[in-house]
Amino acid sequence: MTAVPATGSHHDAARDAGVGPNARVPLADYLAGVLRGLRPLPPLDLEITAAHGNVLAEDVVGPGPVPAFDHAAIDGYAARFDDISDAQPGRPVRLSVVGDLVASSWRPVRLTPGTCFSVAAGALMPVSADVVVPPGMTDQGMAAVEVYHPTKRGHGVRRAGDELPAGAILARAGAYVTPPLVSVLAASGIGHVVVRPSPRVVVIATGDELVDVGRASQPGQVVDANSHALTAAAAEAGAHAYRVGICDDDPEGLRGLLDDQMLRADLIITTGGTGTGPGDMVRRILSRTVVFSDLSVYPCSSLGYGTVGGPNGVPIVCLPGDPGAALIGFEVLARPVIQLLAGADPVFRPSVRAHLLETVNSPSGMREFRPAYITERRGGGYTVAPLAGGPYTLSGLADANGLMVLGEKVISAAAGSTVDVILLDRRR
Repeated sequence: MTAVPATGSHHDAARDAGVGPNARVPLADYLAGVLRGLRPLPPLDLEITAAHGNVLAEDVVGPGPVPAFDHAAIDGYAARFDDISDAQPGRPVRLSVVGDLVASSWRPVRLTPGTCFSVAAGALMPVSADVVVPPGMTDQGMAAVEVYHPTKRGHGVRRAGDELPAGAILARAGAYVTPPLVSVLAASGIGHVVVRPSPRVVVIATGDELVDVGRASQPGQVVDANSHALTAAAAEAGAHAYRVGICDDDPEGLRGLLDDQMLRADLIITTGGTGTGPGDMVRRILSRTVVFSDLSVYPCSSLGYGTVGGPNGVPIVCLPGDPGAALIGFEVLARPVIQLLAGADPVFRPSVRAHLLETVNSPSGMREFRPAYITERRGGGYTVAPLAGGPYTLSGLADANGLMVLGEKVISAAAGSTVDVILLDRRR
């Protein structure tokens, strides 16, 4: 189910974004080139419960009305409004109770003047009945009932199609299948929908210096935080995420691992080895089909994007080894790619404008993504407090519910100024 490039190859898409060996590329131009080269995964038909969390590939039209028939919305007495309109506490209206109707009653019945049915919520309304009188407005009689208070015509009744008429569009293509939508689909009699499958994302950490979590690291060793964090981030983005673990700086080992993982991946994410140093093996091994770009992004200025397995193979995103930079790189590149493969619209997180609570500085010529905590003000609008960024981005992200975005021309943002903030869904 690997995504198919729209035109040309993934390598061409990255190159067309304006990637060059000597210039820093604006993020917007880079993303436009990458995303233009992708298409969502082919659709498939799924049972509605299994479709939860996926994105609809086509509009869903209701085959019939919801509710499907007129029914009682409350427990009480189904009656004709004309029979009870004159009821008063001192002059009650007396009706004969001709039967009981429960939610499972399905045979149509008809009311005659001066009669009523005892009904349970959900029961099919008798023909000619247009009101359900609550028990508290009556003497709660069984063979006959006295109604002490009138109620409005239609009270306690849900008519067929009140909520959704037949032929209504229940959900548009690009919408996520949520639990409430599953309920609407089921209530409408729809058992299957056509959705985009959740992308299968494989995460690989690279580097001889890495050791697994739980092992005490020695000088020169680094605990692998990235593969765990990025797998969690991919899952949060809606992917079926698989953590492969650590791959040493062995070219043949990396090539063999990528060949193996291509069979179960719609996207591969690597972390580490994206620089130009002597130990940066990923860039050297993948440079034929992956473009490594120097972006005007801080703290993640180096990203790789392309394919493995040929120009039309599996897309791959190469993130830096620093954990904070890797998570920022995931947000700016890998997450939009996952969303596009899944057929989501829009592919980017929502953002708002917020008033800055304290002055912050930002590197010149770079678009900084700074962890932040955003709060909605009681009178409307938002305030945002910057958290640790730069080399301390990882610790800042742990407490963040937003990413403050400071543009390339911003060197300093004063307290009280307005800034853009990307909202992070931490599902708290």
